[in-house]
Amino acid sequence: MTAKVTVDEVTRVAELASLELTPDESAHMQKDLNAILEYVAQLNELDTTGVAPLAQVSELDGAGANVLRADECRPSLDRVVVMAQTPESDGVFFKVPKVIER
Repeated sequence: MTAKVTVDEVTRVAELASLELTPDESAHMQKDLNAILEYVAQLNELDTTGVAPLAQVSELDGAGANVLRADECRPSLDRVVVMAQTPESDGVFFKVPKVIER
């Protein structure tokens, strides 16, 4: 049995994420989140004895061997040139308008 997400919890998470959900959207989100939790509970029932944990799928033998580039140091962009092209800068950082009010 999995824990069920309540409408109040959906409302609180939406508030934390600065989202404005209608009552219909909240109900739909509650349904979707509970479906995800049910699926995770199903996955938890699988016997994974003997399966090595992975940080990511590309750790599998041969996966991504032809796709990933070599990890090597390369020069980056020149800061003076980049900062000269910005709308507003203090010479070290980009200045951007404030987007969060709280």
